[in-house]
Amino acid sequence: MRRSVLVVDDEPNIVLSLEFLMSRAGYDVRVAHDGDTALRLVDERAPDLVLLDIMTPGCDGYEVCERIRANPALRRVKIVMLTAKSRDVEREKAFALGADDYITKPFSTRELVDRVKRLIGDAAE
Repeated sequence: MRRSVLVVDDEPNIVLSLEFLMSRAGYDVRVAHDGDTALRLVDERAPDLVLLDIMTPGCDGYEVCERIRANPALRRVKIVMLTAKSRDVEREKAFALGADDYITKPFSTRELVDRVKRLIGDAAE
């Protein structure tokens, strides 16, 4: 079974780019444009990894991260915060809430794919 990635971002161009990038790397990709939808999709079928923007409509990325981490059944889900927020305080908050990685926009597509592979392995593993 292919590894899966949930992309959570409200900017259509970013979503399109991430969806293409992760699909091309071989991952099964689902998309949520807001935090509430992201949580619903995670509950329906837990992804291996969530690419999570902090600034999402509804509950923000911090809350999504915190709620995923509060559910013991989702402990294996990796969370990568992918955001324009680059201050140390935001990074520290994300890690304190349980994020596994933190990448600032704009990002290198090669670096992003490498980090996803480092966290969950190749798509077919």
